Amino acid sequence: MWKSIEKHFARRSAGRLVVEAFLRYGLSVHSDGTVFCGPFEMAPAKIGRAIGVDRRVVIATAKQIAAHEDLISIFAKLQPRAYIGEAAARLGFDTIEISADAHASGIVSDVTRILSEHKVTIRQAIADDPDLFPEPKLSIVINGRLPLKVLQALRKLPSAEKIAIH
Repeated sequence: MWKSIEKHFARRSAGRLVVEAFLRYGLSVHSDGTVFCGPFEMAPAKIGRAIGVDRRVVIATAKQIAAHEDLISIFAKLQPRAYIGEAAARLGFDTIEISADAHASGIVSDVTRILSEHKVTIRQAIADDPDLFPEPKLSIVINGRLPLKVLQALRKLPSAEKIAIH
């Protein structure tokens, strides 16, 4: 996917910023070049202001996406998702954030195996895309508080570079 996108926006750094924002926030592009967050149409000026580009760049990028079958087939299907990790403590949940080598395999299965062995229920799990996030992490929101013995087991994982509990 990313190679196809880079091919179209390699020479347009502002357009690439727009594309990255669309992917990061799940903003979809319709065939007429309009941008949506779920069912809500987004104003190009507000998108541009939020990411530091002119609204015309947002419009041009959305129209370029709409004009290319391979791009629209990706961007038309994007969906936003709520991330409750920042609000988890207020809801009575803990959030585990794990930094690891994003290209290594097994970190998600290792972490979920440990949580499952200790009967810890996962409410939400999100792994950042290393192409979109400079410091990707795995964020897992669990029911209740994380027991110390589970944290100790997670810290023994060789692939986990850093573990934070919020």
